[in-house]
Amino acid sequence: MENDLTSRILRDPNYQALKSKRSGFGWWLAAAMMVVYYGFILLVAFDKPFLATRLGSGVTTIGMPLGLAVIVFTVVITGIYVHRANGEYDRLTDEIAKAALK
Repeated sequence: MENDLTSRILRDPNYQALKSKRSGFGWWLAAAMMVVYYGFILLVAFDKPFLATRLGSGVTTIGMPLGLAVIVFTVVITGIYVHRANGEYDRLTDEIAKAALK
């Protein structure tokens, strides 16, 4: 019974679509995060004077809002993934479960 259920799920076109969409989207978001994060780290490593440039006459430098932007970007792409997972991915998962239990 267990093997039959597993094989039915693996053959389900909705499962294949879910696996493909989720994996592709996850890799895209991971790549975007890597570009943003490592871009910031490369700035820290190779252009400290730029990051140390003061904004106005206070103590805030360009590096501070850029660092905050990296954190905000992380929260935003997490929200995008959760929104998609709670919509499209959950719908496909429900369809797979219903088809498997028939």
